[in-house]
Amino acid sequence: MANLFLKQVVEYAKGRPTYPAELFCFIAEKTPEHELAWDVGTGSGQAAQSLAEYYEKIVATDTSPKQLELAPKLPNVRYEQTPPTMSKEELRQKIAAESSVDLVTVAQAIHWFDLSAFYEQARWVLKKPHGVVAAWCYTTPKVNSAVDAVLPRFYRNPFWRPEFKTVGSAYADLEFPFQPLDELHGTGPIRFENVRTMSLDDYFVYLRSWSSYQDAKDQGVELLDREMIEDFTRAWISDGISGPKSVNFPVYLRIGTVGASGEA
Repeated sequence: MANLFLKQVVEYAKGRPTYPAELFCFIAEKTPEHELAWDVGTGSGQAAQSLAEYYEKIVATDTSPKQLELAPKLPNVRYEQTPPTMSKEELRQKIAAESSVDLVTVAQAIHWFDLSAFYEQARWVLKKPHGVVAAWCYTTPKVNSAVDAVLPRFYRNPFWRPEFKTVGSAYADLEFPFQPLDELHGTGPIRFENVRTMSLDDYFVYLRSWSSYQDAKDQGVELLDREMIEDFTRAWISDGISGPKSVNFPVYLRIGTVGASGEA
């Protein structure tokens, strides 16, 4: 994952949506204490910035130093470049001591992880029995009927990596071996609405931040070619409004607790 978004790192930081306040409020309510959270695969810090409002300290990690360079500098957020997997000693040095973390979060990234290795690390650092793991993704944006009818032609390209299929299921197919919180019937996915205002140019920046777009470009294929841009443009102005629009990026959350033994 370290180099996955390296070439479009600026587009990723500019184009990717933030997450709704309701999501972080919901998650924060599930941890009895709010001392320390670990945001894994933080990228340019979108989730870490919001978590910092609820937790005393945040450790935000990513394998990409270029992504971390674009993350907002906050007094209670410590950014660390880390390898994809870490030994217990590395976890202790870079993240925290065993059983000392209240919350582990992964925003729009867990589908790229070695899940067994990551889950082992999460279990090690989380407080028992109430430490919480929360992982979420957003699916394709909803603009209006005309734009939403064009998007599948862009989305259904052969350049998606196999790992991304889990996002297509809104994380329903994600292996998630944690215990449901007492007040919930399962571990999700739980849907949150996530609306932001975007211009057509913003929308194109977002599309260019997709991993499949960059992989196609590396192979000499321009997915967002002139014809596609023209089709999106016609669809965007089909309602008579050429300016910014409200765009919904539905967010789907998986959440659970580590349990007394750290085992599911």
